[in-house]
Amino acid sequence: MSTKTVNILHVEDDEVDAMVMQRALKKTDLNYKLYQAKNGLMALDMLRGTNGFEKITPRPSIILLDLNMPQMNGHEFLKELRADEELKPISVYVMSTSNDDRDRIEAYGQNVAGYIVKPLSLESYVDAVSVLNGFWSLTELP
Repeated sequence: MSTKTVNILHVEDDEVDAMVMQRALKKTDLNYKLYQAKNGLMALDMLRGTNGFEKITPRPSIILLDLNMPQMNGHEFLKELRADEELKPISVYVMSTSNDDRDRIEAYGQNVAGYIVKPLSLESYVDAVSVLNGFWSLTELP
């Protein structure tokens, strides 16, 4: 089991996808603390401690980001995140149902660490999280 604690912010508006991610993370040996936001605006409020949200401390090392959300979508969130000197170093992995090259190009243009097309089954989520777990366990995060 990993001895590092990985703080994760999961930005996802779909409750079923959020629950599947929780279950997938529980099936790994990753030592993590999970925070969840339903859209980009809520995520920014949680990261900054604004609009009645308590600031996530310590800051998450990793953000798992959906693209298609209400109020502030993933692309808009990425632009805000990367424009903020305090928040821009956070590693972001997009997890989206979009398999569109334009979405991938725009996401990588905002310096995402990876782009994963959302799987449909719990087993596929576990596989995706396990791959990320292998990466995180080898990576030195601040």
